[in-house]
Amino acid sequence: MAFRPDLEKIISVMSDKGYVVFKDARGHDLNIVGIRTQDNTANRFNDWISVFYWFDKQWTFFAFPGTTDPGTFYRQNPLSVSGTAIMKPGQYRRAYKIGRHRGYKALQQAGSIAVFRDTNRDAVIDTTGVKEETGINAINIHKSNAHRASTLVGKWSAGCQVFQDPDHFGFFLTLCERAKEKYGNIFSYTLLEELDF
Repeated sequence: MAFRPDLEKIISVMSDKGYVVFKDARGHDLNIVGIRTQDNTANRFNDWISVFYWFDKQWTFFAFPGTTDPGTFYRQNPLSVSGTAIMKPGQYRRAYKIGRHRGYKALQQAGSIAVFRDTNRDAVIDTTGVKEETGINAINIHKSNAHRASTLVGKWSAGCQVFQDPDHFGFFLTLCERAKEKYGNIFSYTLLEELDF
């Protein structure tokens, strides 16, 4: 991927948009930020899911390959008659909790999120001239393959935010557990686009 996340630029973009950047002195107040890149090749893990937090008077930052888009299978076979869900960029405060996704621990949607509804059942994502919907649509944050990094998105995402490598996701979930101990079981998520940078 040509685009690589940079912490200072992420914070700058979030500030310019009026989004909250969490910076609690107790540490581990997580900023979870997805970045949808301009590489819109279908079925690829060509986006980023990053997490950063203030700890010991400095920022700690990680960025992991993932997808913020549904895989080709669910673009062509939507789970909803309204169309395939594609998360709309924005900041979603208190929208997630540690819960379950298909039986395993993951971040589960707990608050309203806006999505575009792509109805034409092709491999191309459409976000203009389509219906928008806000609510609970099971747009979770989870891993792909349980044992190794996946090459293709496939059926791993019907609109969820998905880590390519299960080891990265496991580490991310450990950070979420630490944050839960200090701040409770509630998390915010911000989705940016490469064009914001």
